[in-house]
Amino acid sequence: MKNYQVRRYQPHDFEVWNAFISVAKNATFLFHRNFMEYHANRFEDYSLLVFEEDKVIAVVPANRVGAAVLSHQGLSYGGVIVKNDIRIKEYVSVFKVLMQFLESNGIATFEMKMLPKIYNQTLADEIDYVSFLMQSQLFRTDVYLAIDMQKDYEPNRNRKRALKVASELGIEIREEKDYSGFWNTILTPNLNERFHVNPVHTLDEIQQLAASFPENITLFNAYQNNDLKAGVVMFITKTTAHFQYSSGGNDRNDTAALDVLFDCIIKKYAHKKYVSFGSSSEENGLKLNEGLAYWKESFGATTTVQNFLRFKTSNHHLLESL
Repeated sequence: MKNYQVRRYQPHDFEVWNAFISVAKNATFLFHRNFMEYHANRFEDYSLLVFEEDKVIAVVPANRVGAAVLSHQGLSYGGVIVKNDIRIKEYVSVFKVLMQFLESNGIATFEMKMLPKIYNQTLADEIDYVSFLMQSQLFRTDVYLAIDMQKDYEPNRNRKRALKVASELGIEIREEKDYSGFWNTILTPNLNERFHVNPVHTLDEIQQLAASFPENITLFNAYQNNDLKAGVVMFITKTTAHFQYSSGGNDRNDTAALDVLFDCIIKKYAHKKYVSFGSSSEENGLKLNEGLAYWKESFGATTTVQNFLRFKTSNHHLLESL
């Protein structure tokens, strides 16, 4: 077996971490340290690097809670991020040394919030095999809806009817850099009223992230006669355009502003493999939000899943057989 070394991420690893993220086959810009660390004070970072001699071959964005290490809770997804040309035998060995490292440092479980497969830049399903070998527990599955852009985009009749209304009302779409109008007048009030929560990101945080990742984070607003009616924040990766935030004013059904906004964005990112609408699950995957799922499906989205796995670190011995 090759000699692999595992150690925790330190600030001096900033450049080498980011350089690896830029070439890994199952990474997105969310794993860049500038994205991970905007809320560093909220989590006990326990990110890991795996080296073969002096070369990074895998990283794990993570934080610690008691005797558990979890895919970083400040991110939408995580996992073991690996080099493009990793072989399955290498992957198993890497996972084994990761579990040994965690166990030796008092970590009983590793919980992985899987990267939905639409974000992989090539086939990257090694974790499915390892989870089988390690007898992991699948403790949550979320319905994750996306449009396969390799097929013709075809919204249903209801959406087409709404798009006609928006056209007749002269709804205008603008790509903008100032997030304050959407954040303060539409998104935050809607989340407060409907769910009694605030956006995950504050206005200052999303502005900071958008400035740090101008190619990956962008805002589209819909106006009628210069009156803001709806907005969408997009997270753009190499394979996928993802609707991170979307919300419309109280008259969104009358103006169809959100409908035409989604339609415009889907067409704009037709060159991507997928347009992602994210999860439609609630209560840790046990309940499907049927209305939300239908809205996404009405644009042509279909179902993939996001799985959540729990590994006992002591089960690394089950990888010995390979």
